Amino acid sequence: MGAACAESDDHQQHHRRDPTMGMQENKQAAQDAYAAFSGGDAEGAMRNIDDSIEWTVRGDNALTGTYNGKQAVGELWGKFMSKDFRTEPHDYIAEGDKVVVLTTVHLDGESIEDADVLTYNGAGKLVAFDTLADEAVPNRVFAK
Repeated sequence: MGAACAESDDHQQHHRRDPTMGMQENKQAAQDAYAAFSGGDAEGAMRNIDDSIEWTVRGDNALTGTYNGKQAVGELWGKFMSKDFRTEPHDYIAEGDKVVVLTTVHLDGESIEDADVLTYNGAGKLVAFDTLADEAVPNRVFAK
């Protein structure tokens, strides 16, 4: 029994996931998604999004709220794109299951800096998205 336990421990040690690998995979998934989105490839941008995604839009405007699921996120993206929207990511910071993406957002002729907080599950799928930014421009552009 002792040998079986030792073998089992070795087996577990060999297959244990290196947390830095998950962080690097999540960072790469974020980079790929932003590149796809910026290139107009919605399907590519959705590739690593979990079906149960929770996408939060802060502020006090017509888009404010939490969008649940890929279909709702796709509809939200359509609303953004109707307003001369583009995002330029410039830094990706990975820690644990989170990737923070610092971006410059161009919206209807104005620019703001924001931090997008992406949360990934153990399978490398995006399960939560939240943006921290000055809300004045989106509130004006997407006024209720």
